[in-house]
This record gives sequence, C-alpha cells and structure tokens, in this order.
Amino acid sequence: MNRLVTAVSEFWQRIPKAALFAAAVLLQCVLLVLMVADRMQILREGTEVTLQTQPVDPRDLLRGDYVVLRYDISQLPAGALAGKPADARNPVVFVKLAPNADGVYAAVSAHAEPVPVTAPEVLIRGRVSYSCGSNVRTFCDRLTIKYGLESYFVPEGEGGKLEQARNQQKLRIVAAVLPSGRAAIKRLLLDGEPVYEEPLY
Repeated sequence: MNRLVTAVSEFWQRIPKAALFAAAVLLQCVLLVLMVADRMQILREGTEVTLQTQPVDPRDLLRGDYVVLRYDISQLPAGALAGKPADARNPVVFVKLAPNADGVYAAVSAHAEPVPVTAPEVLIRGRVSYSCGSNVRTFCDRLTIKYGLESYFVPEGEGGKLEQARNQQKLRIVAAVLPSGRAAIKRLLLDGEPVYEEPLY
C-alpha cells in the first residue's frame, strides 16, 4: 500500500504545474459549456407555457438586480398526495398543467412520479419547499413548490418597475418546459407584451 501511495505521489510530482493549471482551466470551461448547452436545450426544445405571477410580500425586497417571482402554481392543494409518504424532506413533485381560456397555464394535479400528459398539457418538475413540521416525511395538505423559476435577473434599475407590475398581477412569464419536466424562463410579459427575452445561447 505504501508503495502505491509513493508511486502516485512521485507521478503527481512529475506532472508540470502548468499542465495541472491548464487541465483545471479546461475542466472549468467544459463544465461552463455543458451548463450553457443544457439551458439552450430547454429554451430551444421546451414547450412554451405562460404562467401568472403573484404578489410577493413587500418585505421580500429586490435582491441585487433580480426580481423575486411567485406563481399561481407555487402553492397547490396536495390532492391525492396528501398524507402519503414522501421520499425526502423536500421531495420532487410533478405538476400537470393545462391552459385556461386566457392561455395561461394552471395546475391540474400534483404527482410524486411523472404521469402521462396529452397536448396541450405539460408536466413541470418542482421541489416541495414546505415541511409539515413533523419528523415523518409525508406530503402536507397544501404544497409550496419551487420550480427553479423564482428569480429573474434584470438590467440595473429595472427591477422596481417589474416588481410593481408583478404585485399588480400585470407580469407573466413564458417558460420552456421539457418532457422531463425541467423548465427555464424564456421571456417576461408586461401587460401581455414581451419586455425581456432570454437569448438561446
């Protein structure tokens, strides 16, 4: 065992520091490219759904240059999940969405596993962020769910206008949702008109 450790140590010392630095930089670049490619896939291939934002507690102020977002689908009745065991303290759930008469997507049902949907329905993946206050992992009667769509970065000085519109329920977002349920914000709508659009790269 000592020989193995010694051999590895000697091999490690023989590698030039410049090569190690270059490998570390290359690895970071690859990870960054993978993250960008992943987001591009969601924005390009995802089904577009329009979601209505909800007012946010005024004490939850603009943080830096991004707007805090909450949706009609952020708090839902658990339905058939209520009281059932959860596999984690903050379990993953899949929410079936369908468009209403205004074209805004609303929640139909919540599920612990993916379920089949038929167009124009979509299945969006979220994580329950509320605990019932019990050590037993169960679904509460009402679920508070985060979808990874809860903040949006904006140009400096633009956040106040958008927060005001959000609190007046004039702000909607268009999200792209993949069949796996993963989602990303694609554009912001103010009074139905696009105000910010995410680039595809």
